[in-house]
Amino acid sequence: MSDRESLPESHPLPQLAQLVRSLGEELATFRKRALQAEAKLRTYESTSSTGDLFAPQRVAELEAENADLRDRLQFATERTRAILAQVRFLRQQSGRPVTGSHAATGNGSEATRTGKPGRGSREAR
Repeated sequence: MSDRESLPESHPLPQLAQLVRSLGEELATFRKRALQAEAKLRTYESTSSTGDLFAPQRVAELEAENADLRDRLQFATERTRAILAQVRFLRQQSGRPVTGSHAATGNGSEATRTGKPGRGSREAR
């Protein structure tokens, strides 16, 4: 019987007690983290009357930024159309044919700036 008592399997109660202690510590850690997360969520919800996670001033900032970006996009679109019209005019004046696909994609326009043919330029090949 003394051999049996010396084996680790013969003393399961201390091992079980150690396991319960470590699980209790782990559970306490998880509980602490959950309480912190709930408190953080409550502060987010209290900043807005509807309970949304977005503060009203942040929404206003994003709407202003969105309006600015829309204006910039509209200006860039208008400017691009104006440049495209100028390219078409210059092609007409130089006697080069103006086709819808080359004028719309800008292929061949690199040849006038760099002296090298553009990617889709058939005239330079």
